[in-house]
Amino acid sequence: MSRTSIIALLIFGAILGYFLSFGADSTRKFQAGIYQLIAPFLSSGSGLQKQITSVRSGLKSLEVLERENTALRVENRELRATNQGLRDVEHEVNRLRHALNYRERSVFKLVPAVIVTRDSSTWWHTLTINRGKEDGIDSDMAVVTDEGLVGKTTTVGANISLVLLVSDENCKVAASVEGTREQGIVSGERVTSGLTPFLDLKFLSKQADLKPGQKAYTSGMGGVFPSGLPIGVVKSFRVRELDGQAQLNPTVDLSHLEDVFVVTGRK
Repeated sequence: MSRTSIIALLIFGAILGYFLSFGADSTRKFQAGIYQLIAPFLSSGSGLQKQITSVRSGLKSLEVLERENTALRVENRELRATNQGLRDVEHEVNRLRHALNYRERSVFKLVPAVIVTRDSSTWWHTLTINRGKEDGIDSDMAVVTDEGLVGKTTTVGANISLVLLVSDENCKVAASVEGTREQGIVSGERVTSGLTPFLDLKFLSKQADLKPGQKAYTSGMGGVFPSGLPIGVVKSFRVRELDGQAQLNPTVDLSHLEDVFVVTGRK
């Protein structure tokens, strides 16, 4: 043992002997003084422990809130999906109810049909329906919705038929214009796939001077399309060298067809 260690041990022994020579009262006073000195440190330690405990509790609360928030987000997505599904069902019910009402009040005999396929290469021009000869369908029968003319049947099988849409340039429809004596022939314009089609009403008089918003209907000439079916609405009018010509917006949205009717005669 080094001399420094021996000296430190003797000093500690002397101090310890000195304090041991105190009576009980002196010892308690000494302890009280010591506690008074270290009290701030003990208080600080206690406060720090409380802060640590508080932080830990806060972290647990954040975890709970995060779990609850995640659960609420999932529930919200499920509710939105459910609401969208209900809206889709409501839309479908309203559409079918509207079609049924049209069939009941129509002056024509109508055979309902569902669109099976559309020709992607001529999106606006042809479609296939799930009705045919066994349902009383024949070629050159008008195909309609409650909004107006869709086209006519062409090739007809036992349970399936091809429909040529009014927007096809080969579909010719005799037409008249409301509020006038003007009559002409409606045919489709060949457009790039994906573009909204227009209809041309040709062979009008040069003096026709049709205005945007006027409606064109089937005139009944030719025997294929019965009279009175809405075809389109005038978009513009121009005078050509030999006649007048109007451009029409189709009455029926040909890009969103789901169900149609085939006109088999009058009631």
